Amino acid sequence: MSNKKTENNGGLGFFAKYLTVWVAICIIAGVIIGQVLPIIPETLSRFEYAKVSIPVAILIWLMIYPMMLKIDFSSIVNATKKPKGLIITCTTNWLIKPFTMYFIAAFFFYVVFKQFIPAELAKDYLAGAVLLGAAPCTAMVFVWSHLTKGDAAYTLVQVAVNDLILLIAFTPIVAFLLGVSEVVVPYETLFLSVVLFVVIPLAGGYLSRRYVIKSKGQEYFDNVFIKKFDNTTIIGLLLTLVIIFSFQGEIILNNPLHIALIAVPLTIQTFLIFFLAYIWSKAWKLKHDIAAPAGMIGASNFFELAVAVAISLFGLESGAALATVVGVLVEVPVMLALVKIANNTRHWFAENN
Repeated sequence: MSNKKTENNGGLGFFAKYLTVWVAICIIAGVIIGQVLPIIPETLSRFEYAKVSIPVAILIWLMIYPMMLKIDFSSIVNATKKPKGLIITCTTNWLIKPFTMYFIAAFFFYVVFKQFIPAELAKDYLAGAVLLGAAPCTAMVFVWSHLTKGDAAYTLVQVAVNDLILLIAFTPIVAFLLGVSEVVVPYETLFLSVVLFVVIPLAGGYLSRRYVIKSKGQEYFDNVFIKKFDNTTIIGLLLTLVIIFSFQGEIILNNPLHIALIAVPLTIQTFLIFFLAYIWSKAWKLKHDIAAPAGMIGASNFFELAVAVAISLFGLESGAALATVVGVLVEVPVMLALVKIANNTRHWFAENN
């Protein structure tokens, strides 16, 4: 009975049962650390290159590594032979998501919250939201896929295809929606993120898998070695929350109302995109281990890229930069909620029963 319960919770066991509590504690702890011990975020912030935080990158490695261990390279070739999941991901991410983000954010900033947000600031917030909407996730999607027992090889292919499209489509989409002629994509940030969050963990997972199987056998690898990392992903995730919120504690305390207002359309957009891809996957009779990551990759954002572009286009103190930062703050709690939904609706997909 206990094994079945753990499986239904996505393999998180004890952490899954009280995950909301751990997340809340980590958020509060991060804000307190940022205020009481500012030397900690100040020191960590020095370890940054091309707008990418190295401490956060290390924790993301910790989160992604268990999933990369599961990738059998022969299965990557098979993943490319299943186009439906890729069609859903690419269509949702590039033909739907940026535009729904624009209209949802514009509706809330210009209409619903008009009396709380000045028009000029609303324009900046909309710009930040669009930058988030035009940048699907590169790194954290591996975490969400892992927590929903997603197909590791297929998720890797989905991320790779989206990264290639991002190189071509990000600039014209942002330019079109924001009406700006010179959108400078920080390719240094983009390429560094791909190397840090895809190439290095993948190489580490591949080499570890090959060594362990060769030295101790496939059975040991499947039944013992991988199970050592059952809670590694969630521990890394919680530590990442502490760091992120320690970095942004001052912003949260200085702009509580506007942060809450910005979070509303971002949250609605996240749920919309997830369910669009998830239900579409169900209609196309895809397996749950492909459907869940297909929804997750569009719902989450490549926030390092969005923040970097917002700062370069509008400035560090701009409303656009603030909106992209709110995207960072909103993403983890909201995506964890979607992970729970995906795990609880696994029975929707008959072949997984």
